Amino acid sequence: MSEENNNKRTVKITLDRKFGVSEKPERRPRRDDDREGRSFGDRAGARGDKKFGDRKPFGDRGDRGERREGRFDRERRPRRDGDDRGFNGSREGRRPFGDRGRFGGDRRPRREFASAGAPIYRQRPEEQKEAVEEVLDEAALEARVAEVEASEDTNFNPPWYKKLLALTTEKGREREGKFLGEGVHVVQELVSNHRELVMGVYVTEGFNDEAMIELINDAEIKLNVLTEDQMKKISSTVTTQGIVAVARIASKKPVYESSRSVITLVDAVQDPGNLGTLFRTSLGFGSDGMILGRGTVSPFNPKVVRGSSGTFLRVPFEFDVDLVDQINFLRSKGYTIIATDLHAKQSLRQIPSNKLRKMAFLVGNEGAGTNPYFIELADETVKIPMSSELESLNVAVAHGILSYEAAQIQEELK
Repeated sequence: MSEENNNKRTVKITLDRKFGVSEKPERRPRRDDDREGRSFGDRAGARGDKKFGDRKPFGDRGDRGERREGRFDRERRPRRDGDDRGFNGSREGRRPFGDRGRFGGDRRPRREFASAGAPIYRQRPEEQKEAVEEVLDEAALEARVAEVEASEDTNFNPPWYKKLLALTTEKGREREGKFLGEGVHVVQELVSNHRELVMGVYVTEGFNDEAMIELINDAEIKLNVLTEDQMKKISSTVTTQGIVAVARIASKKPVYESSRSVITLVDAVQDPGNLGTLFRTSLGFGSDGMILGRGTVSPFNPKVVRGSSGTFLRVPFEFDVDLVDQINFLRSKGYTIIATDLHAKQSLRQIPSNKLRKMAFLVGNEGAGTNPYFIELADETVKIPMSSELESLNVAVAHGILSYEAAQIQEELK
């Protein structure tokens, strides 16, 4: 060993071996019975004076008296009582994972997770609060309505409340001609921009947003108070914001006679969140309207209203429309029908500009895509240039990209 190495070893020993280097006896030869009874990491002996890098390559074990080709044929030591080490057998009596001695010493016990199957990551308190809200499906909402309607407790479930609760279902909205707008942002949008449609606002007893209450009072809209339990039952989410508005079902039709226009034809988009995003995107890029074909979720579904933050009423639209008739109608008004298709050979900008003054995009269902028959009826098909690593985009994402390109093209054509 060189003088330099001797000096380093002397320093480390002086520091009570905190760096893991110590004088150890020369390693004794390994015997075949050394494996028995030794825990992981409990290696006998030291490495001697070997320097880092002097080890043999991984797997080159040398001659230890073991069969190199019969790794799994080695004779196992007899199993002791209570020492169940099998992977597929009973695990009773087995030591918990991680409860092993560390290099011959005791190991600090690991912290237990809060519950089985808990995700292995940490969240800041604000992230936990903003976790994705659980949303109830239509069947669960209809069951809730049926339960309340069958109730004979008129004190807790009066007739006016039963009608309010019915608006959480598609059948109830069609029968009453009203819909619910839930959440602070949605109610603020409805009260500020669609005062004529709002018939009332309901809040919980502990709702204390003074600015919102003042806005409702200034608009001379009746403010009603519900109990926490009543609010939970009319809410489409498990966690409520304590406020909901009731408004009349209404919409403004698009103007088809404009010299320049961008319209979106929606074919059987069934996810409320996606449809809500389509509305927001259309508003953000100045779309002239949306046509919702049959099979598309209702725009007055509470989840669509929330997904659009209540802005869906600012976008002119028609719903429950026969798209075949609508395509022929739009073509007669000078529109170029443009369908998105994975097998298309061109992008939007490769279409001659004279065809893009009035365009109607056709976007399709989340899983099945656009109906092939509608694609055949289209004047042009386009694709979104992207990496070959991904086959397709979510319908709301694809619509956002096309809407942005269409807005740019419209600006250039002025």
